[in-house]
Amino acid sequence: MDAVDIIAGLDIGTTKIGCFIAEVNEAQEIKIIGVGTAPSEGLRYGIVVDSEKTVRSIRAAVEKAEEMADVQVDMVYAGIAGDHIRSINGRGVVAITGEDNEVSEEDIRRVIEAARAVALPLDREVIHILPQEFIVDDQRGIRDPVGMTGVRLEAEVHIVTGAIASAQNIYRCIEKAGYSTASLVLEPLASSYSVLSEDEKELGVILVDIGGGTSDIALFYEGCIRHTAVVALGGRNVTNDLAIMLRTPIESAERLKIAHGHALHCEGDKEMVVEVPGVNGRPSRRISKGLLVDIIQPRMVEILTIIYEEIKKSTYVNLMTTGLVLTGGASLLPGTMELAEEIFNMPVKIGHPTGFTGMVAEAGTPQSATGVGLIQYALKHRGEEGPDFSKEKKSFSSLYEKFKQLFDRKI
Repeated sequence: MDAVDIIAGLDIGTTKIGCFIAEVNEAQEIKIIGVGTAPSEGLRYGIVVDSEKTVRSIRAAVEKAEEMADVQVDMVYAGIAGDHIRSINGRGVVAITGEDNEVSEEDIRRVIEAARAVALPLDREVIHILPQEFIVDDQRGIRDPVGMTGVRLEAEVHIVTGAIASAQNIYRCIEKAGYSTASLVLEPLASSYSVLSEDEKELGVILVDIGGGTSDIALFYEGCIRHTAVVALGGRNVTNDLAIMLRTPIESAERLKIAHGHALHCEGDKEMVVEVPGVNGRPSRRISKGLLVDIIQPRMVEILTIIYEEIKKSTYVNLMTTGLVLTGGASLLPGTMELAEEIFNMPVKIGHPTGFTGMVAEAGTPQSATGVGLIQYALKHRGEEGPDFSKEKKSFSSLYEKFKQLFDRKI
């Protein structure tokens, strides 16, 4: 690696797109030198619905970060989320073939490939295979089996899959914006690199990244990821509720939420008055802050309750010793942490990205957890090959052509 290397992370969210550019020195220390954000137009719940708008937003975010950093990037590590993400736990088994029955790197590669051999629908592909533990001749709990001796090697893994079409659309939008994609990274996995400590992952922790359109969930125990999920609800739902109930533009509803919003009622809410702008020249009106909270609180209760129900699907939920870490832009809504403590009945804290220098004020907020985490993930996993969603070999159009050719031959 050069004396100074450049890594770029691209957080493609429903409400905003953020680009983070970092320098990495020979000591593997990360310094954030550029941050650029742009409104996310063309995405809905993490899925591209308008490619041209998405391309413009990506280009705007990256160009802002490039200008700030005074560098140009041609490759990014991009986050992927959306309610098309699914995950399962799997297992692979192989015979140890190394000399003197010693486990080698090749054996690990083969057992991971064996774990990959799960039946998936034609429209889905594996994004990550995350090892949880290795087993050598029934000896469990092994983190790194290289050098151990035995006859049989097993691997228990967490397999994250995504819709091929959704991933391809992200690849294509990044490519049309003028950049290549080094890898697609599950967003809660990326966020875990920036906001969770090794002790938390070891003892058991739940990470919930509440973004604009989706809430990303990851459970860790004994240093490994045990469960992941994506819920198609986020801070944007709160904004939409305010816009509809108060008959005010979306932009005004967002400003009201940020300036006066609260997830729980506080003393004096009914006496405090806030001004609500009207739509398209209609007169503004004044309401109590209590009415604002009356609209926000039920939606936040719903979001957190659905997240809790999703978490309870994991058999590891009762092992989350250190509690819950909330991150993402919506976690900054006052009262969210206290409300989550009531619903989850466990300790809750707000997670801020750490492990870097440079633009700490700009990149040290919960909204930046995924962007900073992408850089930290890239530093650890560069050179590893992931699925190439840019290829169209499994796309519906290719399958259609194959069936059409077969049908034509039969005629």
